[in-house]
Amino acid sequence: MNVTERVIQEQFQFWPAALATPSLEKTDSKFVIVGCGTSYHLAQSIAASFSLRGLNAIAVPGGEWARRRRAYVASDANVHVIALSRSGESTETVQALEVSRAAGFKTTAITCEANSSVTRHADSVVFAKTHPGEGIVMTSSASLMLIMGLRLAGVTLEGSLVNDARVTMGKVDTALHGALAERSHFVYLGAGPLYGIAGEGSIKVQEMSLSYAHTYHTMEYRHGPVSLVDDKTLAVLLYSSDTREEEAKLAAELTEKGALVLGFGGPGHIEIELPGLAESRSIMVLPALQILGERVAELRGLDTTAPRHLNKVVTL
Repeated sequence: MNVTERVIQEQFQFWPAALATPSLEKTDSKFVIVGCGTSYHLAQSIAASFSLRGLNAIAVPGGEWARRRRAYVASDANVHVIALSRSGESTETVQALEVSRAAGFKTTAITCEANSSVTRHADSVVFAKTHPGEGIVMTSSASLMLIMGLRLAGVTLEGSLVNDARVTMGKVDTALHGALAERSHFVYLGAGPLYGIAGEGSIKVQEMSLSYAHTYHTMEYRHGPVSLVDDKTLAVLLYSSDTREEEAKLAAELTEKGALVLGFGGPGHIEIELPGLAESRSIMVLPALQILGERVAELRGLDTTAPRHLNKVVTL
């Protein structure tokens, strides 16, 4: 077991502190959730959860918000910018907060580093300590920031979630044994709050195993990209409970075309049942997607403690 896997396996002891995050007072009319890389994918899930509670929210990459915010928000009235950064030092995220404060927006930082640049540029800070052994690949910190963001949105997350996520990860890890051989094309599908998590699963397998991976909204995949499916495809389908029946039909189509389907919350060659709604499912599946990336990397003989071309903090 390398350090990356150890951090994935041991992250759950840090979750209770993040679960204690209080929800925001919803006095602002527009929320903009910003981040870079993994943090941006988490922002997509968090923004969807804000919107599901009747709050206008959009996820924007940090660099985009810092440079062209008018492409995303037409009016400056009552804007609250929430920035996610594990290190608190990602250049574009810091810039996004600087621009936001200069415009007079309310700002909040979600981070795993208490004394960092994002904390100095935010009106309020939400912090949780991550696993001290975490390296370049974001695993424990990603889970913690997702939890904190969902709690700010007002999503109810029970303490039992910690064990549910640990059990889910174990089930997936066991089921994957022998199933990944010859799979070189990875597709991650999700909808609503699960779309950002599908994106995070995709980026994990890319950076950890140097694999080609794609992310699509679940039903959108049938409109063109399905042409790429063959017997080398692994399709990770994050089911939404309200659309499970139609998503199951897509899973059957992918199976007919040769894909191996890993179904979280619905049918697949590997089927992992999940309780609850999409918002709680998003954090429940995240460690399992992290261990999937690690297992693909192992098959390729790659060291996930030193992923190619990547640094722990991206600065310009």
